[in-house]
Amino acid sequence: MELIKKDELIFSITKDWIQKESNQLIGRNLTECELYTVKKCIEWGLLTDIDTVFKTAIREAIKKSQL
Repeated sequence: MELIKKDELIFSITKDWIQKESNQLIGRNLTECELYTVKKCIEWGLLTDIDTVFKTAIREAIKKSQL
């Protein structure tokens, strides 16, 4: 039984989510230029150590399935 479809997203960050966070943090929406910078920073941050995240998530999943 397939719980997650082959092409289903596992995680996503939307522009709307970023704008909601921005409003909570600084009280306003970000400009397109600011959004571009946020996008680049998030990409860099998530890709910096994605190997560790993948390996940890997979090991955790296997551990839980063996209980």
